[in-house]
Amino acid sequence: MANLVVAGGGAAGFLAAITAAEAGLTGVHVLEATAEPLAKVRISGGGRCNVTHACWDPVVLVGHYPRGGRALRGPFSRFAPADAVAWFADHGVELITEADGRMFPSSHSSETVVAALRTAAHRAGVQLHSRCALKGVVAPAAPGELFRLQLRGDGSTDAPGRCRRLLLATGGHPSGRGLAAELGHRVQAPLPSLFTLRLAEPRLQALAGLVQEPVGLELQLVGGARPWRQRGPLLLTHWGCSGPALLRLTAFAARDLAMAQYRGWLTVDWTGGMAEEEVLQLLRQQRSTYGGRSLGAQRPLEGLRRRLWQALLDQAGVAADLTWASLPRAGEQQLLQTLVASRYAVVGRGPFGEEFVTAGGVDLAEVNLATMESRRLPGLHLAGELLDVDGVTGGFNFQHCWTSGWLAGRAVAAALAAGGNSEG
Repeated sequence: MANLVVAGGGAAGFLAAITAAEAGLTGVHVLEATAEPLAKVRISGGGRCNVTHACWDPVVLVGHYPRGGRALRGPFSRFAPADAVAWFADHGVELITEADGRMFPSSHSSETVVAALRTAAHRAGVQLHSRCALKGVVAPAAPGELFRLQLRGDGSTDAPGRCRRLLLATGGHPSGRGLAAELGHRVQAPLPSLFTLRLAEPRLQALAGLVQEPVGLELQLVGGARPWRQRGPLLLTHWGCSGPALLRLTAFAARDLAMAQYRGWLTVDWTGGMAEEEVLQLLRQQRSTYGGRSLGAQRPLEGLRRRLWQALLDQAGVAADLTWASLPRAGEQQLLQTLVASRYAVVGRGPFGEEFVTAGGVDLAEVNLATMESRRLPGLHLAGELLDVDGVTGGFNFQHCWTSGWLAGRAVAAALAAGGNSEG
């Protein structure tokens, strides 16, 4: 019998187990279905691991979570990015901040983070069972009874079959959602978040690899009641577009995009937010100052990439070898609309499997977010990506894992302290 069994050897599960054990709880076990725990930590950030984000105000922090943001204000007031930075510093990992706020280990290697978590777990007495999957749970029938666990895998022979407290931290794997549903929880159906879009626009596809910054984006979906907007860098790809602004846009619009079957129209403001009158003035300044130069050779906006400008001229139906002085008023208006409101048909998501995050999971209304304990089944805790929480890129998803894992570990240790702390 164990005091705590954690199903899932990822970021949330490991931090929960370590936190509980460092608080004095014995008999803490982690079950990991694969051969190696912390796989997502190891591969994240291109092998560097974007641990968290330098966003210190919980009110601002929650704005980076398309789902679950408002509910997370309480948890983030207890364990925020600054607490994560301090935790890793206490465990030998120095984090550095990049210009965009992302925080990485100073070693620039995710192995540093993995090693710190595994070392901390070992020192605290956490027992890891690799190749051991939790396949079923028989919930306690009455207070004081134990969870009975159905295990499978090579590592299940010495793993505990009963426990006083159970934490599900299985990430986005469907097995964890299935267990949560079997234990009485309402689970929001999973769907892609943070993905790229396919556009029916060969001119842009020919510019794959080009980044334009900043741009304004407005997404109007088929049957959608309202448009979605973002502003920032846009990366053009051979199927459409990606980049920080687009990924953030698809994250917040994820459920509406799924309902619209990923069809709609993307309007791009290539000026990044300039007023139409201001852009019109720039075009007319080109006419008066560079009248003898061709449109292709003289861009109206210094920050507009040259290859993109050539493509926009073609899109507007204006010849690149036409001089600014001979540009007719109709061509001027067409260029104006192309610069401030180019409209492209959205015909689907980017390549299958390139989604960065999955939205969906256990409904937050069914979890006490101060302790991560189920409101439906006492003694059951839930943490990490299993919950209906997802953040944009930049370390926000890991931060939620650290926060929910820490809260769950603390709560389990505190709850079991009064009733004894033994493993039999």
